[in-house]
Amino acid sequence: MMKTAELKLTQEWDKVFPKSEKVGHKKVTFVNHFGITLAADMYIPEHAEGKLPAIAVSGPFGACKEQASGLYAQTMAERGFLAIAFDPSFTGESGGYPRAMQSPDINTEDFQAAVDFLSVQENVDPERIGIIGICGWRGMALQTACIDTRIKATVTSTMYDMSRIAGNGYFDEGDNEEARYQARKAINDQRTKDYQNGNYARQGGVVDPLPADAPYFVKDYYEYYKTPRGYHPRSLNSNDGWTVNTGTSLMNMRLFTYSKEIRSAVLMIHGDKAHSCYMSRDAYAEMVQDSKYADNKELYIVPGASHTDLYDGGDRNAIPFDRIEAFMRENLK
Repeated sequence: MMKTAELKLTQEWDKVFPKSEKVGHKKVTFVNHFGITLAADMYIPEHAEGKLPAIAVSGPFGACKEQASGLYAQTMAERGFLAIAFDPSFTGESGGYPRAMQSPDINTEDFQAAVDFLSVQENVDPERIGIIGICGWRGMALQTACIDTRIKATVTSTMYDMSRIAGNGYFDEGDNEEARYQARKAINDQRTKDYQNGNYARQGGVVDPLPADAPYFVKDYYEYYKTPRGYHPRSLNSNDGWTVNTGTSLMNMRLFTYSKEIRSAVLMIHGDKAHSCYMSRDAYAEMVQDSKYADNKELYIVPGASHTDLYDGGDRNAIPFDRIEAFMRENLK
């Protein structure tokens, strides 16, 4: 039996979205193969009977389960799925030390551990498990779909390919050897300082105060993470961000190497007004090119939606939950 650490979990409702009266809610924990105990919110449809299809949700990168992933999970539970929203290792209420670290290997394992957990629940059908990844954790979700044959359906929403961002910069503007060298040098210089200081410097939380000339997508992030709309005290993006030295592993690898070999169904969702939309378009094109399994893959573009509109719907209910539900029902049957 896997040993789980004792976590201090908040029991009161502290989400940035209202509690639904249509679902039950409870805190759960499970352990990944690195021995890190993860915290999750489980949402169960009221009056549900028998074994249910189940979904694990995480993201965005630097968010916590009380934000977008919890909203997705609760909404899918309202529609008849048992769903969990979990905090990745080193973040939120989950275990792992030092804090505010990320690892593409460990975070892919986090999704697999969520599938482990769901597979053994008495009220879950282990043959009907799907995952949803949002923003940067959309990349980890697709990476997990490349690996885990137990997953029957994957939804990615408003994707960030964090390995591409780390290696190439935004819009691939740093896709050259000199830019990568300077980025590596800065990170490694920080490692020396961290060791001297005995702590890990952090950066990457949403800029505050917001500069007047900030790009529009930075203003969108501020509107979500730094205002009552989406602020949460356990969210890295709402506060001090990630450790500075945590980016080199993503910089020197690429996610989705075998994406064209994914046999299970994949639905990729993005807004056409999102600065990040090129990442979904490119990842989808690579996934289906010369693939024997392209028939159950779909790129779904939401007209007029920005990147953060797909976090909580924005002011136009932009998240296409009807399409997500139909996709999950078709592929988790």
